[in-house]
Amino acid sequence: MEPPRMNPVVEPLSWMLGTWLSDPPGAGTFPTLQPFHYLEEVHISHVGQPMLNFSFNAFHPDTHKPMHRECGFIRLEPDTNKVAFVSAQNTGIVEVEEGEVNGQELCIASHSIARISFAKEPHVEQITRKFRLNSEGKLEQTVSMATTTQPLTQHLHVTYKKVTP
Repeated sequence: MEPPRMNPVVEPLSWMLGTWLSDPPGAGTFPTLQPFHYLEEVHISHVGQPMLNFSFNAFHPDTHKPMHRECGFIRLEPDTNKVAFVSAQNTGIVEVEEGEVNGQELCIASHSIARISFAKEPHVEQITRKFRLNSEGKLEQTVSMATTTQPLTQHLHVTYKKVTP
């Protein structure tokens, strides 16, 4: 069966498509956490609909045990550069982030965050993300977050190397 044609609505995000692996390992920090590193595999694909599908799967760099997981969709408002990023996470958080794509950079910020009733405290209250394709053709992601006890602070930075288109 022939792969589906990309919906023209998502063409401005085509630079994100593929399977990406962290290279080098990602770095995490937050005032309430010890600094840490992680490996991450990212799949960003389409099935011909006016959205991209994604999954982010993080692993411990030494033991390769699963860590953070999230999956969801990236939608563009037709004929604009407005983007919505909808994500469900294994921590019990569901978020909608909105922002803009400009060239090969996507900047988004939380619009709404929901969580399961027994989510661990402190609760996440705000998220921002920036994705960009750098001059070496690598995808970079920077995530900042605010919780009920901490102001908006950079939390994660990771660079990915593309392994499949």
